[in-house]
Amino acid sequence: MPDLLIELFSEEIPARMQARAREDLKKLVTDGLVEAGLTYASAGAFSTPRRLALAVEGLTAHSPTTREERKGPRTDAPEAALQGFLRSTGLSKDQLEARDDKKGQVWFAVIQKPGRPASEIVAEVLEAAIRNFPWPKSMRWGAGSLRWVRPLHSIICLLSDESGATVVPFQIEGIAAGNTTRGHRFMAPGAFTVSGFDDYAAKLRRAKVMLDSHEREAAIRQEAANLAFARGWEIVPDEGLLSEVAGLVEWPVPLMGAIEDRFLSLPPEVLQTSMKEHQKFFSARNPKTGRIEGFVTVANIETPDHGDTILKGNQRVLAARLSDAAFFWDNDLREARAGMATWAEGLKSVTFQSKLGSQADRVARIAALAREIAPLVGADPDQAEDAAKIAKLDLRSAMVGEFPELQGTMGRYYALEAGKDAAVADAARDHYSPLGPSDAVPSAPVSVAVALADKLDTLTGFWAIDEKPTGSKDPFALRRAALGVIRLVLGNGVRLKLHKLLAADVSNASISYARARGATLRKHHPDGTTVLTDFDTAETLASQFPDTFGCDKVQILELYETGHDDLIRTKDFKDLGRFPSRTEVLEEISSDLLTFLHDRLKVYLRDQGIRHDIIDAVLSMPGNDDLVALVNRATALNDVLKTEDGTNLLQGLKRAGNILAQAEDKDGVEYSFGADPKFAETDQERALFAALDKAEPAIREAVRLEDFQAATQGIATLRAPIDAFFEAVQINTDNQVLRRNRLNLLSRIREAGRLIADFGKIEG
Repeated sequence: MPDLLIELFSEEIPARMQARAREDLKKLVTDGLVEAGLTYASAGAFSTPRRLALAVEGLTAHSPTTREERKGPRTDAPEAALQGFLRSTGLSKDQLEARDDKKGQVWFAVIQKPGRPASEIVAEVLEAAIRNFPWPKSMRWGAGSLRWVRPLHSIICLLSDESGATVVPFQIEGIAAGNTTRGHRFMAPGAFTVSGFDDYAAKLRRAKVMLDSHEREAAIRQEAANLAFARGWEIVPDEGLLSEVAGLVEWPVPLMGAIEDRFLSLPPEVLQTSMKEHQKFFSARNPKTGRIEGFVTVANIETPDHGDTILKGNQRVLAARLSDAAFFWDNDLREARAGMATWAEGLKSVTFQSKLGSQADRVARIAALAREIAPLVGADPDQAEDAAKIAKLDLRSAMVGEFPELQGTMGRYYALEAGKDAAVADAARDHYSPLGPSDAVPSAPVSVAVALADKLDTLTGFWAIDEKPTGSKDPFALRRAALGVIRLVLGNGVRLKLHKLLAADVSNASISYARARGATLRKHHPDGTTVLTDFDTAETLASQFPDTFGCDKVQILELYETGHDDLIRTKDFKDLGRFPSRTEVLEEISSDLLTFLHDRLKVYLRDQGIRHDIIDAVLSMPGNDDLVALVNRATALNDVLKTEDGTNLLQGLKRAGNILAQAEDKDGVEYSFGADPKFAETDQERALFAALDKAEPAIREAVRLEDFQAATQGIATLRAPIDAFFEAVQINTDNQVLRRNRLNLLSRIREAGRLIADFGKIEG
């Protein structure tokens, strides 16, 4: 069984594209080989800045001969049907067979495809892979039509076995496959031939090329750590940068340099970001001082002076970059120490979203909301409001203008320079968090208040203007904001009545929208006409609300917030349907947003191992806008249902619910009151009455105290008496007094379960 080696040698491939390109090459080729009938034992893909390579081991030498029988039309079918069948099979009529079938004779086609040699299949598959390669960006060069990420120079396509290696005859756009490649661009640029993957990898290493990107990463990590250790420093971990740098070099040569003393006073985040973004340097920290004092750059060449010239050149460029950073820092410090008033004024001219006003408008909303949330998280309201007012000011700083990824981080430094309390400054840094699933959740009370306010304002603002995520599209990262709210609330045990809070913030956002809309209209109407300029008649207004006149919620809120609710209630509209009140509109929007948060919570809790049906069961309970209580209830119920008692109890509760539902549907009444132990005929009935009398008060008290573990344990005590009751008692007896009493007893079982969750929503 031969092995296959493919190399596509080109100009430099961008580092960010290499990992995906390796996987794409492997998938396109191996899928194509398998589809054509070949099998293989294993495959591995590799990349360097100038090449993509694929090694396939244990490839079959030929595809198998295949035989397929295909049933066609009847022999007396119209000629058009026969011709269509012949076209689909590629056969002629004399190659068909007439066979007896249930309804007469039918044409059958026997299609036999002989096996093909692997070399023929490989050539077809490789050409298709190259022509259809999914580069994010590609280019054409010269007079050809081939597109590749960078000009493609040569192709290796070798099949090798015990008898030797054979070049697969293959050519694309004038580039013929061969067995020749080149080594390092500068240290070993000459061409050499290879006879298989092992020979290829060994000769590349001698030609100063490390083929495996993971090996290059390991070499950079180890040598950088050794260089830092020799100076008493440590490398600041950055896996993303490590992967990128490994994609920039074929023969990594780490070199260490020191940062000039005049730049050491810059914040470490500035040094690290500047070196990473501009120079692709790794930062080296002195553990004794906590400062970043050095860097590691990775060259792509060994030099006679051991990299001294390269290092000096890099240090000159770094000094220029850090001089710019120092200039930004000094200017920003002067503004911060002056109170940042200029930055605050500047936010008025920065648009957050065209319908939601400026960043200054948003800051005002966040500050008001943070003040409201502060007491609920144990924060000082004045500090929370102050932190919210300064949290976005660094967006106007020169440093964040140069390095947007430092927003928040620089805000903390500037807040401290402005004389703000440490808790306020920390909130400026932390209010964006958590940004993703691996990001830490702030725990300081002021930070939690501002972070929650920031994310809730984002959600309510876009809901107020009806800009919600659709399908896979979420341009404003609202799902991430919702998950941030959930993690902040649960991670800090924050007790919020979200529904009320959302309605209030939707109202604030709608006011901002109305103001922005009015300002836009006034800009186009110098006479100062209002938002309602175009609403001259009932018919015109009705046309603005296509949903049965009830409901473009954004425009309804706009009318209310601009003080023109009288116009939507005049006699002109009496025949067009009732216009919803402002309270009703806010209620609808906030309820929809709460449902969105519940949907994100379901995803989050499923990742924590809580079943989706259990989440649905507790979501149907009152007070489901308190996420902490909701999760505690779901967790306790999830734990109980993992036990044998819990599983059996669930069956009893569901059985009681099903019998009740059928009886209530048949009788047209609700059995929910009047179960009397004096009508109990059996010991099992009397035992169930006694168990319910004991369990119900305990469950109610546990739920009131939000001790959901105790509540679920209380409901679990009913398992044995419920089982015994169903085993011994006939519910639908002919005696109607006994039947009603037993159905009302089942209602007590159902209601006991409903104290905790809607067990009807839980799967059996």
